[in-house]
Amino acid sequence: MSAQLTRRAVLGATIALAGTGVLADRAAASHSATHHPAPSGTTAPEGYVSPDGPEVAAAERRRGAGPERRATLIATPSLLELGGGRTVTSWAYGGRLPGREIRVTAGDTLALTLANHLPQSTSLHWHGLSVRNDMDGVPGLTQRAIGAGTAFSYRFAVPDPGTYWLHPHSGVQLDRGLYAPLIVDDPREPLSYDREWVVVLDDWVDGVDGSTPDAVLRELTGGRGHTGHAMPATAPPANDGPSRRLMGATSELLGGDAGDVDYPYYLVNGRTADDPSAFLARPGDRIRLRIINAGGDTAFRVALGGHRMTVTHTDGFPVRHTGTDALLLGMGERYDVLVTAGDGVFPLTALAEGKNASAMALLRTGGGAAPGASVRPKELDGELVTAGRLAPDASVALPARKPDRTVMMRLTGSMKAYDWAFDRKPYTADQRHPVKAGERVRLEFRNPTAMWHPIHLHGHTFALAGGASGARKDTAIVLPRRTLTVDFDADNPGLWMLHCHNLYHAEAGMMTVLGYRG
Repeated sequence: MSAQLTRRAVLGATIALAGTGVLADRAAASHSATHHPAPSGTTAPEGYVSPDGPEVAAAERRRGAGPERRATLIATPSLLELGGGRTVTSWAYGGRLPGREIRVTAGDTLALTLANHLPQSTSLHWHGLSVRNDMDGVPGLTQRAIGAGTAFSYRFAVPDPGTYWLHPHSGVQLDRGLYAPLIVDDPREPLSYDREWVVVLDDWVDGVDGSTPDAVLRELTGGRGHTGHAMPATAPPANDGPSRRLMGATSELLGGDAGDVDYPYYLVNGRTADDPSAFLARPGDRIRLRIINAGGDTAFRVALGGHRMTVTHTDGFPVRHTGTDALLLGMGERYDVLVTAGDGVFPLTALAEGKNASAMALLRTGGGAAPGASVRPKELDGELVTAGRLAPDASVALPARKPDRTVMMRLTGSMKAYDWAFDRKPYTADQRHPVKAGERVRLEFRNPTAMWHPIHLHGHTFALAGGASGARKDTAIVLPRRTLTVDFDADNPGLWMLHCHNLYHAEAGMMTVLGYRG
């Protein structure tokens, strides 16, 4: 059964944390792990802010220092049960899939120690959070990699409420089981609801018939392997398993090619559709779903059979409430929705867009037989809201202002060559697109390729449509042969990764850096 929370339970848990200072797994941390003495592990080119420079420290002081919430995560090899008796050997946080939810309140200071029990180095990135730059978790750019058998303590102010998640920024480790929800409660929560359901979507290949994400990358790149991040120390052996290259998958919603990887399984909260997790509620309950796409190469179209959904947030930030039957989530995107539960058993179906497969969980409020694994609720073919149709809530709308700087990037590469990059320049850690603190920056992503790309900016949220009218996001889909324009305020100094959140595109080279001038 999936984890489920009532509003009272959430409040009680928050009160308990205030007394204990412990969120998860702390007692299980290895006492032998060593801690790195300094976070940066990188030298900024002359004229740019360093990740641990005084400008970064000053920005953190302006955020304030709220109550400290402590936690420990243990990254470790794990035997994971995916449902239906299927077990795989992979890596996970605390042996759980997804990792245990981390929950804090906006304004808190999170102090989390990552103990690395893996056979190679790792890191931890806080997807969507505007954290201080030296805590952003990108080895070779903002910190040293966390070596095998060591630990690293992250500590930062948590400024914004919303639905976020955490994962490594080391090679293709994300496409193992290394991810977990990160929920930041709003101390002045404006929504009224009875229960909360955190839903994590994933595509799964690791440990199936000898497959690994590293083998998938080697196949896609023709043996080049990692072009993006530096390869983590102690790379796994090249036991590649069957071919996982996906050919001919198409989607009108995605503008053509749907993806690169033929995954054997698709999961909701770590379970396959033939043995799904179930969320228990009562008829009439108002339920807040926090939906996270933690996949490596798959967009999911999501619907709850027999229900309309009201979209309240995207990527952690509130929007004007908008009704819909279905949602489309690219990798890294999050949506919060409200539903009023009917009476019975209902499928929450996540269609692997263009891949002829799906994942499922159940909403159970009464008796009745569970729907089959292949059920396709009619809502999947009903009204579908995408991010471009959403308007920001007035409380978070980006104020109207002309951009001080425009940064134009071309998304380049092809499926055949698998040479994904920005402006035909595969990622190196010394790349810089300069910005200055206080500027309104416009990013213009031109995509002449035949593939869609979910683009993610670290350390900031931007407004879609290049101004105050667009929803606030940190990850957005750029469709083939289209241009996406977004604006953001340069208010978080440092060196910030900008990349495609298709994991294999990023590792092939589609990453770059926005750097604040000193």
